Amino acid sequence: MTTLVVLTVIVILLLIAGLAVYLFWTGSLLNRIASNLEESADLVHTIGRNAQVIVPGVEHINETGGVVAGALPLLYGMAEQIVADVTPRPPAPELPEPARPASGTRRSRMLDAVGFVPRA
Repeated sequence: MTTLVVLTVIVILLLIAGLAVYLFWTGSLLNRIASNLEESADLVHTIGRNAQVIVPGVEHINETGGVVAGALPLLYGMAEQIVADVTPRPPAPELPEPARPASGTRRSRMLDAVGFVPRA
């Protein structure tokens, strides 16, 4: 029975040692994560302080952009009118030309795709 007691104590000590190693490893990972999060928080605060300086300028830019965006349809219509007035148009014929059917034979272009040229 003493052998069984000794083996039980050894197994318990190994289990405690394994848990201690696992907890040490987990603690070191958590410390590394905490330091990375602290650096990230410092960077976010720095970005926030830098952004406070430009917020009024961005609001002014957004307001100006809204005014320009509201004027775009009017400007687009004016540009179309200018182009329509300046573009020369061919004179209309006195007698309209009659509609003519397509003349000639229709041919497939599949043969052209593979490089086939029919003999004349």
